[in-house]
Amino acid sequence: PVPAAAAAAAAGEESPVEGGPPDHSYSLSSGTTSEELLRKLNEQRDIIALLEVKMKEMKGSIRRLRLAEAQLREEIREKDRLLHAASAGTRKRHGL
Repeated sequence: PVPAAAAAAAAGEESPVEGGPPDHSYSLSSGTTSEELLRKLNEQRDIIALLEVKMKEMKGSIRRLRLAEAQLREEIREKDRLLHAASAGTRKRHGL
């Protein structure tokens, strides 16, 4: 990858100020061109759109997990009830 300043210079654009902040997606130097700003904005929008899709997927997963949990809890309650009834019946038969 070509450093941003060299790429900007090669493209005939203004280059960022030397010794400016590191080139993170959240930091901009004072010499950033409008084209670079637009590119960064579009990258941020793409990231946000991807995160929104992931959030929707996770919400769906959480919903499915909650339904599965409720079903499992109901099965446990039913099995506990059956065990309790069987245990009570056994005690009566054996005179305990």
